[in-house]
Amino acid sequence: MKNSLRNIFRLLRPRQWIKNFAVFAALLFSGQLFNIDLLQKVSEGFLVFCAISSAIYVINDILDVEKDKLHPFKRYRPIANGQVTVKAAITVATILAVGSIFASYFIGPAFFVITIVYFVLQLAYSAYLKHIEIVDILTLAAGYILRVFAGEVVTDTHISAWLFLTVISLSLFLAIGKRRSEITLLAHQPGPQLATRKTLSHYTDKLLDVYLSIFATSTFISYALFTFLEDPAGLQFANFGLIPADILGTYLQRKWLMITIIPVAYGLMRYLQRIYEKHEGESPERLLFSDRPLLTSVIIWVILVIILTYTI
Repeated sequence: MKNSLRNIFRLLRPRQWIKNFAVFAALLFSGQLFNIDLLQKVSEGFLVFCAISSAIYVINDILDVEKDKLHPFKRYRPIANGQVTVKAAITVATILAVGSIFASYFIGPAFFVITIVYFVLQLAYSAYLKHIEIVDILTLAAGYILRVFAGEVVTDTHISAWLFLTVISLSLFLAIGKRRSEITLLAHQPGPQLATRKTLSHYTDKLLDVYLSIFATSTFISYALFTFLEDPAGLQFANFGLIPADILGTYLQRKWLMITIIPVAYGLMRYLQRIYEKHEGESPERLLFSDRPLLTSVIIWVILVIILTYTI
């Protein structure tokens, strides 16, 4: 049935909302994850980004409807296959965009500005920037970075420069992995599939492999340095007087956060394996949910960070 709620919900790409959890990064590493007031504000910011990002996805599908019909996988999107009309999609995008921008104003002036910047940047990407090689990758990565920055202004905290460099490197790594997978997938399809995204013709496998190596390495090194340089005194320790002061002092000097390097290294290697062996990675959020080892590594990382930051 055309324009059914189910098809409209699919149009919003709810799987993509996992990217918006990046707004919780500053709260998580600030040691205030269980501060109810801040958690509520960041959760509101998360919902705003879910709405504004869905508006962008709908606009992108409207603009690319003819190209999507030629794509082996995107042709199944609601607008491309006729399950949602363009008129209905425009209405949905307008409601989401106006509503999310209006709501962002009440979260805070700085958050409102970041929301506007994110919307304009992603709109420019959908309309023009995705057709420019290298710029398309940088724009995709900027979306992740703005989410983290939004979380900072909501909580009025600042994450470590090394952690921010990790976010930048990881964002570029995921964006490049997306392009690498697109080329591999389309190369195995009959017909001139690269016409569905002209910028892909400007990337070679070897070039993207070099890019992936650069940003996989920089992600690992930046995160490793973050865990080593993070001041243990800045973390929240629940001692309750059970550990003698001299033993506790020695204990706290250890770089316990470095334990989390293990799941991070595994996650990077697993993601690369899925790109090269299974030709996956075009949709990082779909890969995360479909690949149990990768999902497990992320869950282990989150649990370790919470334990090491809040309970040790």
